[in-house]
Amino acid sequence: MAATPPEKGAYKDYPSETPANFKPVHDAFDYESRDVMIPMRDGVKLHTVILVPKGAKNAGMLFTRTPYDATEMTSAIESGHLAMAVSHDDDASDVLVQDGYIRVVQDVRGKYGSEGDYVMNRPLHGPLNPTPVDDSTDAYDTIDWLVKHVPESNGRVAILGISYDGFEPLMAIVHPHPALKAAVPMNPMVDGWMGDDWFHNGAFRQQNLEYIYEQTASRKNHYKWWKNYADDYQFFLEGGSAGAIAKAYGMEQLGFWNKVVAHPAYDTFWSQQAVDKILGREPVSVPTMLVASLWDQEDIYGAFAVYKAMAPHDNAHKLFLVAGPWFHGQEVGDGSSLGAVRFGSDTALYFRQNILRPFLAHYLKDAPAETAPVNAYITGQNRWETALAWPVAPGGDVRLVPEADHSLKVAGASTPAQGDAGTVEYVSDPAHPVPYRPRPVGPMAGQGWQHWLTSDQREAASRPDVATFTSPVLTEAVQISGEPRVHLVASTTGTDADWVVKVIDVYPDQVPTQPEMGGYELGVSMDIFRGRYREGFETAKPIAANTALPYDFVLPNANHVFLPGHRIMVQIQSSWFPLYDRNPQKFVPNIFLAQPADYVPATQKITTGAGGTTIDLPLGRKA
Repeated sequence: MAATPPEKGAYKDYPSETPANFKPVHDAFDYESRDVMIPMRDGVKLHTVILVPKGAKNAGMLFTRTPYDATEMTSAIESGHLAMAVSHDDDASDVLVQDGYIRVVQDVRGKYGSEGDYVMNRPLHGPLNPTPVDDSTDAYDTIDWLVKHVPESNGRVAILGISYDGFEPLMAIVHPHPALKAAVPMNPMVDGWMGDDWFHNGAFRQQNLEYIYEQTASRKNHYKWWKNYADDYQFFLEGGSAGAIAKAYGMEQLGFWNKVVAHPAYDTFWSQQAVDKILGREPVSVPTMLVASLWDQEDIYGAFAVYKAMAPHDNAHKLFLVAGPWFHGQEVGDGSSLGAVRFGSDTALYFRQNILRPFLAHYLKDAPAETAPVNAYITGQNRWETALAWPVAPGGDVRLVPEADHSLKVAGASTPAQGDAGTVEYVSDPAHPVPYRPRPVGPMAGQGWQHWLTSDQREAASRPDVATFTSPVLTEAVQISGEPRVHLVASTTGTDADWVVKVIDVYPDQVPTQPEMGGYELGVSMDIFRGRYREGFETAKPIAANTALPYDFVLPNANHVFLPGHRIMVQIQSSWFPLYDRNPQKFVPNIFLAQPADYVPATQKITTGAGGTTIDLPLGRKA
């Protein structure tokens, strides 16, 4: 029998040992932390953490806007040392501490401690955003508040960040605040359809369902993605279309996901918010250092696209580009290797100390600086080079010509292909798609994700549904800089198809200094193209079956030397799973809504030799 609860007030409460208002004592800290709510022009307040080094005076401010929790980013490790508190922050804590900057991190509107509504990569005020506020106005209003309320500062601000946090500096330089003296967008999200997070040339990056789910279902990312599989390959294969998987998770409740499903093609929803197009119409008024990673597994498109758009308007020479041999965000970590590839030195430390540090010091502290317009790392030869513009190329191309015997001819772009036209064919079966990395395939945030672009491509080369073409052993170096251009000529028995093209550096059969690299097939530039957009990205159209048709697109930027003794390889396939959703290979209006019966095998024929497929590699500047 349950005891009868006593009447209220029958006895005194046991005294609590927790004080009503505890005040931590941080006298031994070498910095002061200030937690503030900064009002925006519409009255919404944004949660902001300000870390001020003890004794700071006339200090510049490094500002980051983030959807990933400002409190966590400024309290990585319980320590009284500032360098430890921001040790996992998306800046370079060594630069921050050495040069005495004030650190400011803010939750974007609608996330974590900030008020307001969250919109993924909130578009600028205009057709896609009828409200008077956006990330540009929020950055402006915050900077205006900071220069008036942080007395230890010198009134100068630099905004920087990686990925989504790298998108925010780009927004800040649209109609910038006068106190914004520098911007450092690293690996920024720029165009989610053309080549960053959500699509690549129309193929949907379905492993990002997890990110969309967790990022938009709650203010503080409370709801976690779950699955009952150890292998994402099996999970996505059995789940069906990306739309079917999303429906099983209740994602029709999520506003951003509904927008993705409603806009599978490159319509105005995507093109009007593409940041490179926006900045291509703006003067370069703020010194901006774009940082790109040559093996960025998430946002390989954005930094180069913004540079290309802004460079023609850089009359005052305020635009800078850094291209390093890194995965997404590796520039703020250890850059001595990437997967199995070793560079012989810490390339990320070099960037922070010799490129980023003087750049920030010049604009925030009036320190002398001679930052080159372009700093690019040459993989293969493993050295940095400087240049006045990107790509670092003298002009001209080297042309790769696949042949019917699976050889690959290497010739000048003006040299016509020799020999008879032929074909190489394979069967692409959606029930057995080609993995984009060795199975079991872990989640995007798991082990192996950072290195998949440099993973050995020999496993793919051994599959019958991957067409492989290999050059003879090179007798002299081939140095490239820029975007490889694909002219694929192919037919399919289906009415839709995906085409994945990879340019690969094949190492010698034995490498004495690093035996594990013997015969290694290193992807140098690789991407996917959804065939339904052959005639234009704005409208999907069926492919004429059994008809050889041209598909023209570019691959991600590279800055690489194929050394003597190596070979060049090209692989062509029709799936890259489960990173990208499967093409049914039967045309349907919206692949998100494809049904199981829509997925059919197709025979793909690559036209080779004279008049057939070519890949033009832009020649780089020889040492």
